[in-house]
Amino acid sequence: MKVMITGAGGQLGKALLGRVPRGWEAVGLDRRHLDLTDSVAIAAAVETFRPDWIINSGAYTKVDAAESDLELAMAVNAGAPATFAAALKEHGGSLLQVSTDFVFDGSAKRPYRPSDPCNPLSVYGMTKLAGELAVEPDGIILRTGWVYSAGGGNFVTTMLRLMQERDELHVVADQIGAPTWANDLARTAWGLIAADASGIFHHSDAGEASWYDFAVAIAQEAHAVGLLNTIPAIHPITTADYPSPAQRPQFSVLDDSATRALLGDETAHWRENLKRMLAEQAEIEAGSL
Repeated sequence: MKVMITGAGGQLGKALLGRVPRGWEAVGLDRRHLDLTDSVAIAAAVETFRPDWIINSGAYTKVDAAESDLELAMAVNAGAPATFAAALKEHGGSLLQVSTDFVFDGSAKRPYRPSDPCNPLSVYGMTKLAGELAVEPDGIILRTGWVYSAGGGNFVTTMLRLMQERDELHVVADQIGAPTWANDLARTAWGLIAADASGIFHHSDAGEASWYDFAVAIAQEAHAVGLLNTIPAIHPITTADYPSPAQRPQFSVLDDSATRALLGDETAHWRENLKRMLAEQAEIEAGSL
């Protein structure tokens, strides 16, 4: 099995490359090797590597910036998947497109199922949904959200930096989701390919939390492994208290029961995976001293 992975320099791309199934071949391409806005380069890469699968984990993920950068966000998040899908139809192979909880509007009262109607509130969500539509019905769409990993640029590492610098923080408490460790997301992606699946799937760690809940847990668990000398005061605020260009779903928990049933596994609770990630982060920081 030969798999081409885009976004190889990102946190999911690195997690995927670190967990390639035994006997499979993986080719990782980051933005230096493949410009996802260049349809000619994308088609050439598919023709050159002739992969059995492509995992497109590359994306334009600057949610607020996308509000004023529609053209670039659309080119990366929608144009690239469409070009991959067309090239694979010509040369053979399948596409796993990584997507987002931002395709939903957050009005649900229960976790979102793959079959639930989409209604993105932001340009980012709209462009990711357009990317999904370019892949259906032949490939895999894997939706996730609130992804983090050790050493990456994400909410956890941002909070750690701010907690080391400040005695007090204010964090949004009325947006609810499921923090998701990139390592387990990668495991699910590989599992879906091994199962030769097709269709829309969800992945998240078990449980749910607000950004405030997540921040409090980060502080407590980081202090426990020595990443923080003291725990700062963390105060809950509302989304209205922290306005941003892009509107975000207030509830974006994903129901991944169908994914778990197909793969015959379970996901760990988000707090358990947070502990694992912070242990890795402590090792990284200790090695850099």
